[in-house]
Amino acid sequence: MSEVFEKDGHKIFWGDSLQVLANNIPDNSVDLIFADPPYNIGKDFNGRKDKWDSDENYRQWCYRWFDLCINKLSPTGSFYLMAATQAMPYFDIYLQERLHILSRIIWFYDSSGVQAKKYFGSLYEPILFCVKSKNNYTFNADSVLVEAKTGAKRKLIDYRKPIPSLYNTQKIPGNVWEIPRVRYRMGEYENHPTQKPVALLERIILASSNPNDIILDPFSGTFTTSSVAQNWGRRSIGIEIEEEYIKIGLRRLKIRNRYKGEELQRDLKTYQKPVSTQQRLMERK
Repeated sequence: MSEVFEKDGHKIFWGDSLQVLANNIPDNSVDLIFADPPYNIGKDFNGRKDKWDSDENYRQWCYRWFDLCINKLSPTGSFYLMAATQAMPYFDIYLQERLHILSRIIWFYDSSGVQAKKYFGSLYEPILFCVKSKNNYTFNADSVLVEAKTGAKRKLIDYRKPIPSLYNTQKIPGNVWEIPRVRYRMGEYENHPTQKPVALLERIILASSNPNDIILDPFSGTFTTSSVAQNWGRRSIGIEIEEEYIKIGLRRLKIRNRYKGEELQRDLKTYQKPVSTQQRLMERK
């Protein structure tokens, strides 16, 4: 059984993703899916361990919800999948037989924490960008343009053009995205071990959906996907099994300000407002 909370085009399902996907979401109804599932590496999600009995059992579980997500996608829908580096090769092979994989993206970030000492530690997470139809899908290139450093900074001239002119100052991002991770006490931090940054979800949602589209996140966590969808005029469906994270979603989406008698407030001890470069320089004087 699952419980649903809903307001202004945004739904939160408290329940198991497999059951909610199978029983509560119509086929061919979702325009964009972003899935960031447990990675099977032993993370602790509010007491729920992210570890299966075997890698094969984990992969089979993933294949089940992959199939359900594919059924929910509209004919023009897009599916973004994040996964651990060791699991992604299996998922890539599975999905390329069912969808069209357009991009294999690397989300790169720096790390100031302890790194591996006997091998090269991981500083990235892979993302697959897949579509149902390679001839008919949403991709809003103008919404995700980034600075083209060659054109914008070096002012080089492209002499290959019929009329030589400056290189473009903007471009579509490549498949290596350098976006900082969400860390403790950052401005957007919530109490969750694998929170994804707003900037990452904004790029995906702006590129692969339009206003009023339905965006689904089957493992919502801190509900960043739903929050970004709301901020940019999309509708959203978020599924989460942990009650503590449901409360984050209810608060972030402004669906409820109280839950079971508890006032839903952000813990001010766990974050701080972003500090500008100018402020940092003043503090050093």
